[in-house]
Amino acid sequence: MSAALRRGLIKRLIESQDLVSQAAIVELLADRGYEVTQATVSRDLAAIGARKAGGEDGIYALSSSEDGDADLAAALGSFVEEIAVSGNLVVLKTPPGAAHLVGAAIDGSRTTGVVGTVAGDDTVLIVAEESIGGAVLAARLEATGRGQ
Repeated sequence: MSAALRRGLIKRLIESQDLVSQAAIVELLADRGYEVTQATVSRDLAAIGARKAGGEDGIYALSSSEDGDADLAAALGSFVEEIAVSGNLVVLKTPPGAAHLVGAAIDGSRTTGVVGTVAGDDTVLIVAEESIGGAVLAARLEATGRGQ
């Protein structure tokens, strides 16, 4: 089972019904032949930008792109310690354990010019579109992190 297919199904489930818990999502996925853990669902929800609307007692909803941009600014400002560029690659250094938060924020934002991200423990690798290049993308991310 591909993560992309599973995440697409989770998006459709969120859009079509009121889901109040990750356990409910695990159950619905199992009904459709996807045996996953709650931890997998938690990662999938973060990857697709789903959040509980109305706090912990609310239902899951997909974040708007404006939310994604605010999340990106917060993640960059809070966690990115260093930015390095090589060609069309941008490397972000974070404290241990924070790279996935930054990577997910980039993936959930409206940042143009990003082909993809790979996050480790303390490093995020971003591949920039060749037409934009790493230096331009790095400058945009740095400005976003400073709130500009």
